[in-house]
Amino acid sequence: MNNEMTKKDTDKDNNKKNRSETDKLEKKRARQKKQKDLIKSRHISQTHFIAAGFLLMILLGGFLLMLPISSRDRTWTDPLSALFTATSTSCVTGLAVVDTYSHWSLFGQVVLLTLIQIGGLGFITIGVGFSMVFRRRIGLRQRDLLKESVNAFEIGGIIRLWKNIFYGTLIFEGAGAFALAFRFIPEYGFARGLWYSIFHSISAFCNAGFDLFGQKEKYSSFVYYVSDPLVNIVLCLLIIIGSLGFVVWKDLVANGFHFKKYALHTKLVIVINTVLIIGGAVFLFISEYGNTIADFDMKTKILASLFGSVTTRTAGFNTVDTAALTPASKLVTMILMFVGGSPGSTAGGIKTTTFAVILISVLSNLRNQSGANVFKRRVSEDVVSKAYQVFMLNLILALTSMTLILLTSNLKFDDVLFEVISAVSTVGMTTGITRDLNTFGRIMIMLLMYAGRIGSMTFALSLISPNKKQPVTLPVEKITIG
Repeated sequence: MNNEMTKKDTDKDNNKKNRSETDKLEKKRARQKKQKDLIKSRHISQTHFIAAGFLLMILLGGFLLMLPISSRDRTWTDPLSALFTATSTSCVTGLAVVDTYSHWSLFGQVVLLTLIQIGGLGFITIGVGFSMVFRRRIGLRQRDLLKESVNAFEIGGIIRLWKNIFYGTLIFEGAGAFALAFRFIPEYGFARGLWYSIFHSISAFCNAGFDLFGQKEKYSSFVYYVSDPLVNIVLCLLIIIGSLGFVVWKDLVANGFHFKKYALHTKLVIVINTVLIIGGAVFLFISEYGNTIADFDMKTKILASLFGSVTTRTAGFNTVDTAALTPASKLVTMILMFVGGSPGSTAGGIKTTTFAVILISVLSNLRNQSGANVFKRRVSEDVVSKAYQVFMLNLILALTSMTLILLTSNLKFDDVLFEVISAVSTVGMTTGITRDLNTFGRIMIMLLMYAGRIGSMTFALSLISPNKKQPVTLPVEKITIG
């Protein structure tokens, strides 16, 4: 009898324990589902958060740049010029209405560099860094915002990715500054040479396009270093590394030089970047051979062509006069600017993967293939649809702004087209009309830089509230295309 009672009690305890474990498991699943639903429901709020964060950073930067301490002659800078410069630096563009060296004091230059660094990495990334320094818990909300900010595929491992971004940025910018110091310290002295090395290394890595060589000639950028291999190669490497994307860094570190092991995203980024850089350099070499690079030796011709191809991918520096380029070179430059860098990087543009997906989709349709196929993989229909949306949104933003600027000014068509593509792609190259823009034109360029930095999709979503998904599918009706 006692044995039977003991057995019943044991079975009862086991049943209670099993029910308890089942309840815990169900609660855990319910909690995970609730978290996923919460993240999904907050998608638009995240979009607004990122858009508002950049806007606040621009306004704060504009206020600091207005102060007399920020200008070299210790006078107040007019609000529009200060706000334009803050927008250009925060959005890592490089367009300028005042010369960086001759107008801004050391304090002003520090403000510019701070905005460039925050704008390049993203204020979410910097905010997470401060949280980690002060040992604050990184919650699900912050992790999801960080995932959105760096275009990661998933939340899992996002803090590890942030550490890779942080240490990678320090290493690359530090190495760039160290290399440039061998050129700038002998030329400008230790203190100024070191500052120039740090400033231009960060500006290049963040694809910002701001420089301090106005003491040689205002708005001259790197034209005085067109034949310098050290400066050209270091800047090109910094621009390329910064524009690859943080997710690509992770893949490259994990798999080394084993191309077959890379994720499809990484393969597309590497292939498209290589094709655009080499193709752009070859075209510029041929097109400018008898023009802007005609008086250079062969080594300088090659350096100038390569630098011109790399910097158009949203960096904004130049070693030859952009306004003097042939019409064909300007067209190719605009195409390269429009494509830009890669997702989750310091670069802008529609992104290399967007360009690749559209190209793959068109070729697959022409070949009558099922879906967009590449490297023995199929790109999802959602990604293809988003690629076309991004392309069209950027194109609409550029063309609409160009039309409005032309209506309110006497500027040339090709110059305005070049300027708006440079702005919406956050490149910073210009034919020289930035300073000639009227108030309305500057505001339009500021809006384009802002939209280009946060992303055209994010910009559109921050302005409109999407309708709820329809519970029924509407009937199909044919229309004629082509």
